[in-house]
Amino acid sequence: MAVIKRAVAVAVLLSGASALPRQTKPYVKRQDLPPADERAQGVVDTFRTAWEGYYQYAFPNDELKPVTNGFSNSRNQWGASAVDALSTALVMQQKDIVNQIIDYIPTIDYYETPSEVSLFETTIRYLAGMISGYDFLSGPLADLADNKTNVDALLEQSKNLANALSYAFDTPSGVPYNNLDFSTRSNDGSNNGLATVGTLVLEWVRLADLTGNTTYGELAEKGESYLLNPKPASSEPWPGLVGSSIDPKTGEFTDASGGWTGGTDSFYEYLIKMYVYDPTRYSTYLDRWVLAVDSSIAHLASHPTPRPDITWLAIYNGQNITKISQHLACFDGGNFILGGQVMGKQEYIDFGLELVNGCHETYIQTATRIGPETFGWDDASVPTNQSAFFNKTGFYIRDGGYQLRPEVIESYYYAYRATGDEKYQEWAWDAFTAINATTRVGSGYSSISNVNVAGGGGFTDFQESFWFAEVLKYSYLIHAPEAEWQVGKDGKNAWVFNTEAHPFKVFGGDES
Repeated sequence: MAVIKRAVAVAVLLSGASALPRQTKPYVKRQDLPPADERAQGVVDTFRTAWEGYYQYAFPNDELKPVTNGFSNSRNQWGASAVDALSTALVMQQKDIVNQIIDYIPTIDYYETPSEVSLFETTIRYLAGMISGYDFLSGPLADLADNKTNVDALLEQSKNLANALSYAFDTPSGVPYNNLDFSTRSNDGSNNGLATVGTLVLEWVRLADLTGNTTYGELAEKGESYLLNPKPASSEPWPGLVGSSIDPKTGEFTDASGGWTGGTDSFYEYLIKMYVYDPTRYSTYLDRWVLAVDSSIAHLASHPTPRPDITWLAIYNGQNITKISQHLACFDGGNFILGGQVMGKQEYIDFGLELVNGCHETYIQTATRIGPETFGWDDASVPTNQSAFFNKTGFYIRDGGYQLRPEVIESYYYAYRATGDEKYQEWAWDAFTAINATTRVGSGYSSISNVNVAGGGGFTDFQESFWFAEVLKYSYLIHAPEAEWQVGKDGKNAWVFNTEAHPFKVFGGDES
């Protein structure tokens, strides 16, 4: 396996970041970092180490268990890590890995699986991974494919998978069921969620535009329509902010709780991204995004008592606020920034940068310098054994695990692309080297149990597929040279990233 040449070796550089309120200690550019091209190469080295461990011990199963050199199949035994890794291997231009993956994808039988299928997870990982690979390999990175028939197979397999999934939308309302049993073409009958309904439209519309079969897009748009026009009225406690549970039989919400956290997050993410994809067709999505963002700034923005310089978004139930957030929510700063750029609204960019700063604080204050899975800042709920930590940092840890999540580095990436401020590159490098030093084990990288214990408190023996798709992609792109798929610096984007960081070409009207 490849040896990490630079990334782990420079982990000591983490000590340079400040833990003081940023208003009281101005940012000073550090002089001790490797050049950007070496940082980018360090991420490539990590990608290759993770891939080689997976390929040796787990491929074509879904995930590597790096501690025991085993494998798991949490995503239907279709090779989730391979498909999720494709677009990252492409932007890194790792031709050998690209061809290993595209040689494999045509062999997948998407109609057969031994386990329950998540419409949402399958769409954002498998369907999006293949569509993104097709966009790259039929476009600017066509030279990376040794066998051109494998490129055509990416689109054909995307259709096969969508066809296998499509019965999920056969409901009285058109809101799909999420949890599917392919063996009986049935579902579990449960309500669906805001994110799991609202994070399909980009992928299914892109497939429709590439194939000319409008039915794919229409299925996802029908389900989305109930989220854009929520009923009952009580499910929208503030304009644009809605509940989290939807009944597929009626299309109505069954609650009024939510936020920018897991289970609801990527619905809001996709509102602005659909507008980026095609502003002509999806102007109403922009309108709903603006409502949600304005309401979030007005009602959810919160500052911890010990650290009023920090901003996070709270969660809600009706108009009752709870001061809890998650690593998953830390994409929010990047999403605000993207929308601010696209709209030319500096106030959204500035607020997004405040959110980015808040998530940065969750990283630099822990023993590993990695942020926790969940955290809170309610004065009345501080655990006794964390009172000193809370008074110093402004938050307390509710779940100290780290599941190789990308959201903080993702937002650093958008912040850097919008501002050109090199401190965001430094923050990303610090996060990457901390993650690399703490999660590296055996044949790859593993989730850890406690970010506030030196060494991470133990390994869970699980390497997530989104480690390839997201963490390593954003960690690379923030240091990488300009390319057409990079997020635009001027609000104009040729590509848009799905929630799993798979880039799609924006609509040009001539795909099919």
